[in-house]
Amino acid sequence: MQDIDAKGITDTVIEQMATTPDPRLREIMEAAVRHLHAFARETNLTPDEWLKGIAFMTAVGQACTPYRQEFILLSDVIGLSRLVNVMHDAKGREAAGTETSLLGPFFREGAPQIELGGSLVKIAHAPEIMIYGQVTDTAGRGVPHAQMDVWQTNAEGHYDLQAHDPSVMDMRGQLRTDENGRFHFRTVKPLGYSIPMDGPVGDLVKRQARHGYRPAHIHVLISAPEHRELVTALYFAGDAHVDSDTVFGVSQSLVISPRDDLPDAPVPGMPSIRYDFTLSRDTDGAGGRVGSDPSKLVPGRVGSDPSKLMPAG
Repeated sequence: MQDIDAKGITDTVIEQMATTPDPRLREIMEAAVRHLHAFARETNLTPDEWLKGIAFMTAVGQACTPYRQEFILLSDVIGLSRLVNVMHDAKGREAAGTETSLLGPFFREGAPQIELGGSLVKIAHAPEIMIYGQVTDTAGRGVPHAQMDVWQTNAEGHYDLQAHDPSVMDMRGQLRTDENGRFHFRTVKPLGYSIPMDGPVGDLVKRQARHGYRPAHIHVLISAPEHRELVTALYFAGDAHVDSDTVFGVSQSLVISPRDDLPDAPVPGMPSIRYDFTLSRDTDGAGGRVGSDPSKLVPGRVGSDPSKLMPAG
């Protein structure tokens, strides 16, 4: 037995974990221990601060439900999600490929199918706009029958999970491109919004004196055989927070503006946005979703009736 000091504890822990059979798990945990121990030493972390940190992480976990993912929100507001996204892009996105963005904490699987030209809107409170364009490969060839998942806030800045009974899906849809990779659908212009501020992550953002807002945007997820799944979003120019997104998701190439004078718009005169998406080749089969349907991250509850998963009261 040896005495353990503030520096020796790190090597002792890593030595004990060296029996981990999974090499990737061993690598990740060793790095996590080194950096967490270094963080504690650098900040001279006190027992009271350590307990406050434990209480905060406990509260983050307790805030998670099948309809809310507080840990993804935490990862988003400290820029970790964006960092993972950028590193993933560097490994497999081709130079001509559309830039990616965050899936975020409000994605839901099983959105309703809509036909080309159909609308995401079930409960309308604003004039519609048109989104259209083409999905191509990096050689400029249209990708036929690519699946597109699209979701956004409504014109008041609320996702369906916030605005309605969570079992109601609104402002979401799945569609497929035509034989030439072309698509068009109708929606309303979303409104920028504050991240949920009624939980532990919101409390942290308030204590940091941050505004907590995301600029108006529309999420897009596109998949097709032999192509890398594209997770991205279109951000509206002129939004007050397009240059200070609280989750760091905006890239200049993804900023758009509706126009009513586009010559090839499917409905002449309707405010429209043309955006062409370019898919990279799938070279490694690695998933690229920095985010998830919240219901898929609740242990032991995957596939359950969502109404059975809500906390009592």
